[in-house]
Amino acid sequence: MKQAHIFDNRRTGVLLHITSLPNRNLGADAYRFVDFLHQSGVTVWQMLPLGPTHDDGSPYQCLSAHAGNNKLLCEAYIKAQPWVHTEELAGKKIYTIVANAYKQFYENANEADWAAFDSFCQRQAFWLEDYVLYREIRNLNHALPWFDWPVEFRDRDPAALKDLAEQRAESLNIRRFEQFLFFQQWNNLKTYANQNHVKLFGDMPIFVAHDSADVWAAPELFTLDETGHATKVTGVPPDYFSTTGQRWGNPLYEWQAHIDENFDWWVKRLSTQLELFDLIRIDHFRGFESCWEIPASCETAMEGEWGKAPGEALFNRLVAKFGELPLVAEDLGIITEEVTALREKFAMPGMKILQFAFGGDADNPYLPHQHCRESITYTGTHDNNTSLGWYHELDDAARQHLHQYIGTSDEAMPWLLIRVALKSVSQLAVIPMQDLLELESEHRMNIPGTTEGNWKWQFDWNMLPEYCSDKLRQLNQLYGRIIHE
Repeated sequence: MKQAHIFDNRRTGVLLHITSLPNRNLGADAYRFVDFLHQSGVTVWQMLPLGPTHDDGSPYQCLSAHAGNNKLLCEAYIKAQPWVHTEELAGKKIYTIVANAYKQFYENANEADWAAFDSFCQRQAFWLEDYVLYREIRNLNHALPWFDWPVEFRDRDPAALKDLAEQRAESLNIRRFEQFLFFQQWNNLKTYANQNHVKLFGDMPIFVAHDSADVWAAPELFTLDETGHATKVTGVPPDYFSTTGQRWGNPLYEWQAHIDENFDWWVKRLSTQLELFDLIRIDHFRGFESCWEIPASCETAMEGEWGKAPGEALFNRLVAKFGELPLVAEDLGIITEEVTALREKFAMPGMKILQFAFGGDADNPYLPHQHCRESITYTGTHDNNTSLGWYHELDDAARQHLHQYIGTSDEAMPWLLIRVALKSVSQLAVIPMQDLLELESEHRMNIPGTTEGNWKWQFDWNMLPEYCSDKLRQLNQLYGRIIHE
């Protein structure tokens, strides 16, 4: 199978989530960031999942695999719409702003506006209707997870849902309108980025949150009991980093049920992501070959066992539906030959992290001489330290190995590592924004295994060195990563 066309050219990407922009939304700073990328010869903008998050803010545990996070909406964009006739959009919470906007839309929108809204609701009904019901019931139950709701709502009693839909009709329509605004704002940004030769690179977690509209709407597709509680959950086995492994807690997939429905749930899930993005990373790709299945009653991952997953059949179905699959496999950690064979069969590039490369021997797969064209080289990811922070924490042996490997150079970190990434044979090289800003450890996005203080980092434009764009463009030119489209 041939790789997706996006990999026909050597490209550079920058990793920055929307919430790390100065204004944290889809407004002016997002467009300014596209301009910065374009000026720098960068043609890929990578970000984290866009879904509405739980209270911990993790974009990898979302309330929906389809919906957009309403906190990313730009209030200024809403106020600029022709159907807004007054300034009555004030509100501290985005839901209040959207609710006020919907009232003005209801009163002032023209026929074309209503046609656009109705068309969106019809096209997205396959997930939107379950999502707005889920969010409304969850709100009425003080944010309790769906499996702790009153039984008639937990079990989706048709009469109870019908009554609620009638009683809460306006509120449900506001929630539909919120998603209409999100997709409208997102599509405008994507159009602008693509016009400036910037591709948008998204992230799709393999598993979905237990407390999510997706699991509530189709519990038969997950490892749940009759009360909606998980019987088996996800994680990884004990290893060098943890003697008890990691217990993530997401329900696993009932793969036979997915096979029986011809993977339609996955087709729908990917269709939304392909609407939002030009390229998609699949987090924890190895789970499509086999998953670490932990009994839900166990507090650690130690009692788990490997369970096979029908990855080949799934991707055959996706190829049959979509043709070319612009997917990237997150294949970090201990990867078996079977996982590699699955990735290669469907022509998905894997990931090479330079921060994992040094301090060992020449067989380390993350060293640049081990890279291949069909891969993506990163200095680090959202789960890593910044490259400058990483460098300062290296022991003497690893630091000596790094400088011996790279050779004589008086270039300072992190640009030294950025240069190594850009001259890699990998068709795509991705640099976290923190590295371009030359930032230390306190600016990292996430520390795996911790629950406090993550996902909050954002930059300010005055952090950007004046020479950054020109220097990055020169390196992209030098290493053949300027695309003339």
